[in-house]
Amino acid sequence: MKEFTKFEVARIIGARALQLSMGAPLLIKREKDAYNTVILAKEEFKAGVLPISVNRPNPVKVE
Repeated sequence: MKEFTKFEVARIIGARALQLSMGAPLLIKREKDAYNTVILAKEEFKAGVLPISVNRPNPVKVE
């Protein structure tokens, strides 16, 4: 897994939490008392099961 900046991590977790709150299926098994979508999204991110990619633009060299 490649390194993500803290901003990318926040964006990924926020987007996944929104998906979960709208009814997307979980990609991991949850505990019986876990209903917070942000915590569930963090657990999915830590498990490395999210099919999300980050496209970073390459810097343009100006001469």
